[in-house]
Amino acid sequence: MRKITVGLLVFPRFQMLDIAAPGDAFAEVRVLSNGECEYEILTVATTRGPIQSSSGLTISPDRTIFDPCPHFDTLIVPGGLGVFDILEDTTLTDWLATQGENCRRIGAICNGVFALGAAGMISGKTVTTHWMDAARLATMFRKATVEPDRIYVKDGALYTTAGVTAGIDLSLALIEEDFGKKMAIDVAKYLIVYLRRAGGQSQFSPLLELQVENDSPVAAVQGYILGNLETEHTLPSIAEKMQMSARHLSRVFKQECGMTVMNFVNDARIDAARRHLESTDLGLTEIARRCGFGNAPTFRRIFSKRLGISPFDYRQRFHSDEGAKAEMEEEAS
Repeated sequence: MRKITVGLLVFPRFQMLDIAAPGDAFAEVRVLSNGECEYEILTVATTRGPIQSSSGLTISPDRTIFDPCPHFDTLIVPGGLGVFDILEDTTLTDWLATQGENCRRIGAICNGVFALGAAGMISGKTVTTHWMDAARLATMFRKATVEPDRIYVKDGALYTTAGVTAGIDLSLALIEEDFGKKMAIDVAKYLIVYLRRAGGQSQFSPLLELQVENDSPVAAVQGYILGNLETEHTLPSIAEKMQMSARHLSRVFKQECGMTVMNFVNDARIDAARRHLESTDLGLTEIARRCGFGNAPTFRRIFSKRLGISPFDYRQRFHSDEGAKAEMEEEAS
C-alpha cells in the first residue's frame, strides 16, 4: 500500500472548509482504491488545545508545531480571517520555512499564502490567492508575482489557490499527480465536482480593486487608462500623455499598485469586457472595440487564453438575457 502523509496547519479563526474539503477528497482515495492507496492526514496547530475556526466550529488537532511531527510529504496551509494575526509569529514562520525545505511540496489555500509569504517562501514565485486579497498580497510581497485570475498556480513545489472551494481543485490536482488521472476523475465524480473548472476566479470578481489614493499621480494614470480603454496604449504613449518619463512612471506605478502599467491595462480590458458580457447585450465586435482588443477574433483569443473560457460560454453562464446570447452565437459562428 502506498501512503502519503499530509499535514494540515490550523490556527485560530482558520477557514474550516479549507481543511475539510481537501481532507474529504484525500480520504476518498483509500475508499476508491480498495485500500491500495492512502493519504494519512494530520492536523497541526499553532497552539495547544481545541482550535476554533472562523465559523465557530472547533477541532482538536493531532499535533502542535511544538511537538515532534512525522515527515510530511505535503503540507497545506488554509486561509481564514485569523491568518493575518499569525504573520509576525516567528516561531510559526520558522517552522513553515523548515517544512518548506523538508516537504516534497507545500500548498496554501485562499489567503493562507500570506503565511508562506511571511515565512519568506514566495519570493521569486508566481502565486495566486482570493481575488479580494490579491492586491494586498502583491503590495506586501513585492518579489512575488501575483496572478489574480487563476484557480490555482503551481510553481515548482509551491501550490497556491484562490478562495475557499479552490482547495478542492488543488486536492484533485495533487491526487492526479500522486495516483493518476483516473483516480482524480473518480474522486471528482464522487464529490460531484469538475476535475478542472473552466474559467478563472476573476469571472466572479472586479479585478481592479487596485485604486490608489486620489492625490497620487498614479491615480491619474489609472483614471486615464480606465477612461480610454479603446486607445492603443504603450508604456511610452501613456507616459507622454501623463507628462512623465517612461522609467519614472514604470517605477512609481509598480511601487503603488504591485503590477506593471501594461499589466494594469490588460487587466482593465479583461475586466471591462467581462462586465459588458455580464450586463449588456453588446456583440463581440463592439465589446472588442470598446475594450481595446481591436476585433472580435483577437478578443476571443485573448479572453479565452486569460480566463480559460470563451466569451460566448462566459455570457451563457453569467448573463440571463437570451437575446444577447443569440447575438453572441451569431457572431461566434
